Amino acid sequence: MKLTILGCHSATPKIDAHTSSQLLDVNGNLFLIDCGENTQIQLRKFGVKFSRIKNIFISHLHGDHFYGLVGLISTFRLLGRESELNIYGPKGIKEIITLQLNYAKSWTNYNLIFHELTSSKSEVVFENNKLVISTIPLNHRVYTNGFLFKEKIGLRKINLNAPNLAFVDRSFYQNLKLGKDYVDEDGNVISNSELTLSPNPAKSYAYCSDTQYDESIIPIIHGVDLLYHESTFLEEHTEIAFRTKHSTAKQAAKIAKLSNSKKLILGHFSTRYHDFSKFIDETKKDFRNVELAYDGKIIEF
Repeated sequence: MKLTILGCHSATPKIDAHTSSQLLDVNGNLFLIDCGENTQIQLRKFGVKFSRIKNIFISHLHGDHFYGLVGLISTFRLLGRESELNIYGPKGIKEIITLQLNYAKSWTNYNLIFHELTSSKSEVVFENNKLVISTIPLNHRVYTNGFLFKEKIGLRKINLNAPNLAFVDRSFYQNLKLGKDYVDEDGNVISNSELTLSPNPAKSYAYCSDTQYDESIIPIIHGVDLLYHESTFLEEHTEIAFRTKHSTAKQAAKIAKLSNSKKLILGHFSTRYHDFSKFIDETKKDFRNVELAYDGKIIEF
């Protein structure tokens, strides 16, 4: 997996502080997560081919998380897109986007498919042969979901250095990858473990956008390789975080610790702050493997 942070700041965009948007690359498949203003500019900046984006996930209907969506959809049309585009987001997103497109008389010439979400419980919203994507119900001022991306365990790998591999017909290699033992014409069995190596470990990523501190998400995200958790405020503004249903850096670190996450990325910073090193300082007692998000940050895991 490769995560590119396109924007990680809250509320209002600035020249050097873009609002929420991320691009996740899973085995060459691109998933856009949230779409704040300037998202398509950031995509261009990082050389992303727009036609490769086939699925967009919107956490909630606050402007700093989706105001760039209708512009991106319109640009796809102007570029002559033909392949369908799937949009996953809260109920109401279809009405908002189609209203804008209709009044502008600029309806798409490609299929625009909305998957509106309403459940207050975690549910699978996307699945293929390599990946499962589930919602992470969050506690914010409006209906909000984070998203959990989990790779499926892949096929076993042929051990090209295995001494007994010379006795195996190459036409059987796919069966070896599926975990089957090899049986020759005389009935002799060569166990799969002698011929193959374990598959690459399946990776997982949890995106937790705007949310109040909420331990109910811990079973859903337990053990993830990478956790992005909003940390809009420092501890001195805990009361504001509570009132606006956001989290502090310290609270994000506690979620990471309790969920046994391997690594934490802090983001969605309030524009009131200028020294982001304080966010790291406030997490040290609870969780040490933590980094700050910044626009353009790339994480491969």
